[in-house]
Amino acid sequence: MGKKILLLMIILTSFIIASCSDNKNNNNFIGITVYRTDDPFANSIKNNIEKFISGRARYIVNDSQNNQTTQNSQIDNYISKGAKVLIVNLVDTQAAQDIVDKAKKSDTPIILFNKAPDISVMNSYDKVWYVGTLSEEAVNIQGKIITDSWKSNPSWDKNGDGKIQCVILEGEPGHADTKIRTENLISFIENSGIELEILDKKTAMWNRDRAKTIVDSWMSNHNNEDSDTKIEYIFSNNDEMALGALESVQKLGYNKGELDKFIPIVGIDAINETIKEIENGNIVGTVLNDSVSQAKAVSDLALNLFKGETSNPILGTAWTLDSTKSVRVHYKPIMIEISSSN
Repeated sequence: MGKKILLLMIILTSFIIASCSDNKNNNNFIGITVYRTDDPFANSIKNNIEKFISGRARYIVNDSQNNQTTQNSQIDNYISKGAKVLIVNLVDTQAAQDIVDKAKKSDTPIILFNKAPDISVMNSYDKVWYVGTLSEEAVNIQGKIITDSWKSNPSWDKNGDGKIQCVILEGEPGHADTKIRTENLISFIENSGIELEILDKKTAMWNRDRAKTIVDSWMSNHNNEDSDTKIEYIFSNNDEMALGALESVQKLGYNKGELDKFIPIVGIDAINETIKEIENGNIVGTVLNDSVSQAKAVSDLALNLFKGETSNPILGTAWTLDSTKSVRVHYKPIMIEISSSN
């Protein structure tokens, strides 16, 4: 009887220890939240982060569905469960300080990616880092695609006035990239010696369907038979909106292979669908926003932080940090082969 009781106590003790161990292991995870997974670019980064982290650390990933309140709750939940590292693709950059404050209060390292916070946010906590790009670099590349293609194709100047009659599809209001990708692009083109006449610019919130609706209206107003101001170029802050613009103009018979029915369109991100349209000659160009490299940088830093390397999270990696504790991934141009048309 005594032996049976002893054996039962050993079994129960082992079960309790195992349960505690499991609970402790459950706290050893990386918490990831993405602003919306129906955004192809954000989803590509998410998928690649999962690929790079899988098998090397436990992680939990959530879609914030473009709702900042939802994202806040996800982060609170991660922290309450004892996440060792947070990886956050912000819904709203204006919420960055609140989110970093949550991480700071719990002494949790946090990596922000793809949507840059204000420098004051980066300076507010010694365990916050950022992975992303320099929007100015993307603008310069997109601007060069526009100026080179325009100069090589004089037939695109429908009214022969030497100006580009253009429309601009903008991203999220208040987003740093939106401001830079619009204002700096205009400056780049004008400083290249090309005069712009901006017929209109509207926000489509990075969204394809919204962009299509906006361009439908623009085409109705500007490219009808009675209009004196034809749209000669469509500038888009990202590829999703550029694809929405393409859907709109193709519905009217443009950009389907006829040189005299072509409205040049440019975007940023180099998502696969855009690259295919460039190869087909339907979109002029895009700027490669390298989702794989961004995901690799995020993952490398997160895995180091997961191991406790908070003093130097780039240790043993190929990445460097700038003065703002940010890893910058460079852009690259992708465009159709430019051949002069008359």
